[in-house]
Amino acid sequence: MEAANLPWRNYRVGKVLGHGTIAKVRIAQHVRTGRNVAIKIINHATMGIPAKREKVRREIKIGGSCVPPHVIRVYEVIDTPTDVYVIMEHMLQGELFDSIKERERLQEDEAIHFFQQIIAGVEYCHRNNVVHRDIKLENLHLDGQGNVEAADFELSNIIKDVQLLRTACGSLLYAAPEVLSGQPYRPEVDIWSCGVILYGLLCGTLPFEDSNIPFLFEKIKAGRYTLPNNLSAGARDLIRRILVVDPTRRITIQDIQQHSWFQPNLPLSLALNGIQPLNMLNYGIVEEVVKKGFERGHLIHSLWSSLHNDATVEYYLLLDNQPIPN
Repeated sequence: MEAANLPWRNYRVGKVLGHGTIAKVRIAQHVRTGRNVAIKIINHATMGIPAKREKVRREIKIGGSCVPPHVIRVYEVIDTPTDVYVIMEHMLQGELFDSIKERERLQEDEAIHFFQQIIAGVEYCHRNNVVHRDIKLENLHLDGQGNVEAADFELSNIIKDVQLLRTACGSLLYAAPEVLSGQPYRPEVDIWSCGVILYGLLCGTLPFEDSNIPFLFEKIKAGRYTLPNNLSAGARDLIRRILVVDPTRRITIQDIQQHSWFQPNLPLSLALNGIQPLNMLNYGIVEEVVKKGFERGHLIHSLWSSLHNDATVEYYLLLDNQPIPN
């Protein structure tokens, strides 16, 4: 990895991991801890200054909180005259999509495990007034412990309680009927996409597929799909309740979390909406950071205040890269 071309001293940049519509992502190494991160590089010219500012605000709001449940963490954002660099958690095991392709479909107990984590991440976003709008298997990544974390918030949008979104975007196969119909829509679009993902986890295919785009539109807007007979009654019931064309009748996140199929072996942290309060800071890691030369009071204050600085970056990098217990 080379550091010469980077506009800051704390990272060594590596190869390009991927390209998006407005950004490219590189792997990099944090110099002081030796931990790998992903750096999303967004050129100001690709979106214009006002949109760029809003983009950065979304990234920080979604991923930069203390302990976001199953959402890729944002460690810091570096703004330069030409580019914005979003320093994010690096996912070691790639996309959930690739895992499904290799195995065709998952057993229900494994699908439940992943779906619980997906719903926790979506619930977190919605609680923070954020609609993802592009939830799909390709945007779900696996960490070093095989847990799901949601990424790629280029299409996310801050919403208000009474505000309705009208921007038609996202991936067609996962798009809710109200999106295709040009109707105003709310966070229910993400719930529909979660239903499409659940179907994909259990069946190995997506519920709405057709090479003829107008026919595909018709299928989605009519909610016309087929459930395989090998699914359990609980799985079939939950999918039917999610893939409801009328968003006002679609099951809510809270009702999904209470569904009998969703409940088995639900981790306590997810049952409590995945929130880890700040009084549960890992003080062992705090001491590690202090030994590296940072002031304890400043670090703890920064963590309590959700600030981004060199000390908090080291804390979260060490926290996210703890050895897996035997």
